[in-house]
Amino acid sequence: MDAFLSKEVLNGLERARKQAQRKKNRLRLHVGDEVYPLLRLSDDGFEMDAEAAPHLRGFVDIYDGAKHLASCLIIHSEPEGNIMRYEYKRHTNVAEGPAKDFAVDDNAPVALIGR
Repeated sequence: MDAFLSKEVLNGLERARKQAQRKKNRLRLHVGDEVYPLLRLSDDGFEMDAEAAPHLRGFVDIYDGAKHLASCLIIHSEPEGNIMRYEYKRHTNVAEGPAKDFAVDDNAPVALIGR
């Protein structure tokens, strides 16, 4: 079945899709004091809405809500339709805990047992 939708209806549907995606997506890009919403994260880069996307280069931080996910060095890519794609030059995941500067023995005790 073929359906014809006017340009106004298609634009309204696209705006509603973007708004729904922004509400459910917690991914954010922090550049200094500026914060930008991300649409999608992948192994080699991320995507932003082309209307809100600045021309970025350099170091940025990626957050999922309040959780810091990664620190990245990025380069700007070309827009693909209404999506701006950025690529990683360097991507470093943030560690969950402090770095250990010693080797942990496999049979090391987990906790101390009191008397």
